This record gives sequence, structure tokens and C-alpha cells, in this order.
Amino acid sequence: MNVGLFGGTFNPIHQGHIDVITHVKSFFNLNIVHIIPSAIPPHKTSRTLASAKHRLEMVQQAIADIPGLMASDVELVRKGKSFSVDTIRHFKNLITDNTLLYFIIGSDAFFDMNTWKNSVEIFKLTNIIVMCRAGDARRLKDIESFLKNIISPEYKIDKSDNTVKHNDFRTVHICNVPEIHISSTLIREKIRKHESIKGLVAPLVDSFIMKKKLYI
Repeated sequence: MNVGLFGGTFNPIHQGHIDVITHVKSFFNLNIVHIIPSAIPPHKTSRTLASAKHRLEMVQQAIADIPGLMASDVELVRKGKSFSVDTIRHFKNLITDNTLLYFIIGSDAFFDMNTWKNSVEIFKLTNIIVMCRAGDARRLKDIESFLKNIISPEYKIDKSDNTVKHNDFRTVHICNVPEIHISSTLIREKIRKHESIKGLVAPLVDSFIMKKKLYI
């Protein structure tokens, strides 16, 4: 069984998130992808951040009819800031030995992982899928160089399957994903300007935002 973990602020979750995660799910033949809103993001502070409860509800509504995608409240029930290593440990303790775990992350966030809590442990616990958008010039060589500098100089590229590997750490995969022209920031700006967000988010999410008067 193959299980993916995809965390984020999701403030709000939008169609771009759905498009890239369904692409990754299909490409890596993932049986389940857990979509995990962060309760208190350690790298973000914003007065425009909707409550964790509301962001979880929007995720649930956005993926309700998509097989294999599941909303997780693991970071909401945990006290304090949301650290990826703690979430990965949680899921690692739940899976069986024949289950492969994949941590899914955008390229921008990946190249910031050296600032994360216990980042070295993350590379020991789980395979990593780095999503690279069209037009992103960073590829395997850049990922290899980054890993050599922050984790171990023994990482090596395997061009046969688009990965960077190490004998003592899990594999880092690169996945080219569709370019998206949607962002949560754009959606919040449109809402503040009383502009339509139809097509940018799932219809149920649109209705929820309007009902709860979020981002106004």
C-alpha cells in the first residue's frame, strides 16, 4: 500500500491544490493521500488566517467526492505549533511494514527544509515527493546538491527513475506537476474586493466561505 501526506495552510484550499495532488496520486499510484491542514503554521503569521476548524471543513468539502483523498485533523488535535516531523511520526506509527509512506511537498518548501524542526529525521522516516511546477528551473541536480549540503554528501542521482538516493535515508522523488495560476492569496484578495471566486475553489467551499464571511 502507498500512502501520501500532503500538508499545508489551505487558507483556503483551492482547485490548484486539488489538481496537483490528484496528479501526484495518480503518477505514484498512491492508494490514499491524507490532506493535512496545519493548526498553527510555524512559518506563517497572518491576520487573514481562517481558524483551523474552518480550514479543515473546507478541505473536507473540497475532496468529498474524490476517491482516495482524506482530510486529517491530526495537527488540529495536537497542541502547539504544527511541525511536519511530528505528523510524519504519527502516521509512521499507524502504518504496517508493507506500507510505503510519501511526504509530498512543493519545491519552494523543500528548499527551506533545512530550517525545519528535526529535518534530518524526516529524511529517515519517509520517502519524499518534491513537486516541481512547469517553469521551475530547479531539478535533480539542485535537489542532490541541497541534500548533499544539509543531510549527507553521499546522496546520488538515479536518472533511471528521477530520484536522489542514499543508503541510509529514504528516497527523494521529483514529480513535474501542472502549472497552476491560482493561489490562496489571490482568492482572499478577490473576496475582499467582492469579486467572484467561482471555479477557483470547489462550489461547496465557495458557499462555505460566503456563509461564514471568511476573508472579508
